[in-house]
Amino acid sequence: MTPRKIWLLRETILAEANNPAPRPVTRAVVAMVITNPLASGQSGSLDVLIDLSPLLAERYYPQAVALLAGAAVAYGKAAIVGVNGDLEHGAALLHPKLGKAMRAAVGGGEAIIASTCKVASAGSRIDVPLGHKDNVWSFNELDTITISIEDAPRPDEILVVLAVSDGGRPDPRVGPGRLAI
Repeated sequence: MTPRKIWLLRETILAEANNPAPRPVTRAVVAMVITNPLASGQSGSLDVLIDLSPLLAERYYPQAVALLAGAAVAYGKAAIVGVNGDLEHGAALLHPKLGKAMRAAVGGGEAIIASTCKVASAGSRIDVPLGHKDNVWSFNELDTITISIEDAPRPDEILVVLAVSDGGRPDPRVGPGRLAI
């Protein structure tokens, strides 16, 4: 399935609260607008979406990773399902098979990939959660990046968002958390 639209975003944060960041942090997103084959009350197996997600990640996520100034440290994923779909359509894309392709693109990743999903109309915003790729307990990388695409998702579409970062929050002061268990 070819997406209707691919959207790449690179954001570099140089300061936080009027203070220069100890080091710049670059975050990147690839957003893919796809047709939802299960929209408008189509019931049954979610396999078509489950099987599609790794193909999307393998093809497009490396483009986001390539936008980073440094090595990937944190990642996250999200989906907005158009109003003719349901929440489980987004979950089918995000959970069973997507992680393996994302981990391959960032060169590893032992930690769970933070995610969120919702049903909403075109132009809705979504906060994509970010977490350390290897240590879910590393507080400094707990963050979000917010995106919206004005014309997506249309009612029969899904907006799939994959995010990556080469650092945590720009000036973390909460504490590093703990070592992974």
